[in-house]
Amino acid sequence: MKRYEFPLYGLDCAKCAQEIEEYLQKQDDYSFVRVSFATAKVIIETTLEEEMVTQQIEKDIQKVEPNVSIFTTEKKKIDMMLLRIIITTVLLIISFVFFKNIFLFLFIYLIIGYDILFTSLKNLVKGKFFDEFFLMSLATVCAFIIGEYTEAVAVMLFFQIGEYVQEKAIRKSRQSITELLDLKSDYANLIVDHITKKVDPSMVKVGDEILVKPGEKIPLDGVVIDGKSTLDTSMLTGESMPRSVTVEDIVYGGTINLSGLLKVKVTKIATETLASSILDMMEHAASKKTNTERFITKFSKVYTPVIVICALLLCLIPVLFFQGNIETWAYRSLVFLVISCPCALVISIPLGFFSGIGTASKQGILLKGSDALELLPKIDTAVFDKTGTITKGKFAITSVVTDKNKNTNLIIEYAAIAEQFSNHPIAKTILERYGKSCNSEEVKNYQEVAGKGVKVEYRNEVITVGNYAFMEQEQIEVPTTNAFGTIVYVARNKEYMGYLIIEDQVKDEIDRTLYGLRKQGIHHFVVVSGDSKPIVSRVCHGIGIQKYYAETLPTEKANIVKELKQKHKVFFVGDGMNDALVLTEADLGISMGGIGSDAATMASDIVIMNDDLSKIVTAIEIAKKTKRVVWTNIIFAISVKLLVLLLGAFGYAPIWLAIFADVGVTLITIFHTIWITRRG
Repeated sequence: MKRYEFPLYGLDCAKCAQEIEEYLQKQDDYSFVRVSFATAKVIIETTLEEEMVTQQIEKDIQKVEPNVSIFTTEKKKIDMMLLRIIITTVLLIISFVFFKNIFLFLFIYLIIGYDILFTSLKNLVKGKFFDEFFLMSLATVCAFIIGEYTEAVAVMLFFQIGEYVQEKAIRKSRQSITELLDLKSDYANLIVDHITKKVDPSMVKVGDEILVKPGEKIPLDGVVIDGKSTLDTSMLTGESMPRSVTVEDIVYGGTINLSGLLKVKVTKIATETLASSILDMMEHAASKKTNTERFITKFSKVYTPVIVICALLLCLIPVLFFQGNIETWAYRSLVFLVISCPCALVISIPLGFFSGIGTASKQGILLKGSDALELLPKIDTAVFDKTGTITKGKFAITSVVTDKNKNTNLIIEYAAIAEQFSNHPIAKTILERYGKSCNSEEVKNYQEVAGKGVKVEYRNEVITVGNYAFMEQEQIEVPTTNAFGTIVYVARNKEYMGYLIIEDQVKDEIDRTLYGLRKQGIHHFVVVSGDSKPIVSRVCHGIGIQKYYAETLPTEKANIVKELKQKHKVFFVGDGMNDALVLTEADLGISMGGIGSDAATMASDIVIMNDDLSKIVTAIEIAKKTKRVVWTNIIFAISVKLLVLLLGAFGYAPIWLAIFADVGVTLITIFHTIWITRRG
């Protein structure tokens, strides 16, 4: 089973994208199908031979939408359309100035509308009624029948002009969106036998070494094995400040090397890099429909047939029962037909949500679906994990308490000497605070007791470092303390010297995050943590959160969120492996993606790439802006159409106004949608 991705040229209709996807999903050749209107791509998984895939997918797509192709014919098609528009305009002006003849109008009509008529006939044979091609064909043919030749040609001309401009606008919108996701590199500088070769990133294997020059995009995830530099990580994390890297630091594909020359050992192949995962999630996000999109899809299926029936009744009832003039009422019916296509809704809404997703990604916020974007403004309760979410997950020595005026620096030095071989986070914190290299050659008989402490011999002295239980075990008398944090006692030759107080640090942005969330309408805050009650209590009271649960297991966290969901809309923010269950249980799961576990990242609906909690507030702001734009489009499109429908029914709307109500409104909503991306 192989996965293939193809561009879809000529895909200018969200409904068409849905029909292609539904048809392909019914075919036995494909085990997986995803069609994205927002990015104009089709992704399939199939067992077909590679040389057969292109032919088969093109053939199947053409059965549903003859105007859509996986081959690059779009520019030629658009250029030809522009040429036809120019020729038609010139001929129409000539016909006005010199002579009016039905055959000339018919000739001009076929030049500008032959493809619309042909597509309409093909769709009718397939049983596809009430699409824009059928409506436009019916309206213009009826105009010819009642003698409105100029109107017939003009309507088709303006429709094609609208289609041309609409196609250009959609392409511009897609370009605006995909530019935000330009994470992939075109090449990698592969080092083979000390010679650098420029190759496609897909050819590089795990363990290979690549060279990244200043100004180049890092093509693959890896570890720096030589050199130091600064990286622009904004495309991944939204963080504007450059990040410094040196030997043994992890680097990610999609980031840009700003200054030094780096030699990188590759740790992930092209399809498994962080950038590829983000792109895949973004593509998948476009296929997750919101309630608004589902409503509009259902609405459009009912709306267009109803309008066609109303147009028919508008013509027949006055003529049959009230002796109305057939030409007058037929003309008014044409206005109904031209207006009825719901393109403005079915195009602008999915583009609107995907633009919101793209804008969020630019800020380092990965939304896995437009449904998450729609739900964010409805959240009223925020639940947080503590370690790594509210706190940095990084310990620091906040105080050193000495016995009998012993030297503080000496206590830290002895603690560092004893802990230098340990991988425990507490040991790393002590060594970081000491800030010097330890003399390991003079350390003998190293003993570490898990969860308690270490004991070593150093220059004929025995150094013991650990918690109260370890000191008791070693029969060293130390004072008890009510100090908050992790207490690490230090003793020399069984003589107590003092203790270190080590605490996890609260994140710098927590205050502005909580303030921002309150401004966005979230007033219920809860912390759930596996830590002890005194630690959780101190952290929560320090940041102003009154409700908290301590010493909770993953299942208990999930049950707490489940209970809150009965009365509230809840998001949960976490970062660890044990948060995966509760992230799934919440209405929205938000994970700290930069340092978070893979399990938490996969289980969440939203990933904050740079672990900045305040990005949650940004995500809500983007979601609300997107919602405003989408609903403005809906209300504007429906209002204009209904107004022109009423005017047309009473004879006050010429067919030119009907064209605006269809094509013009569609273009306005598309450009309004692009505003999200440009202003994001």
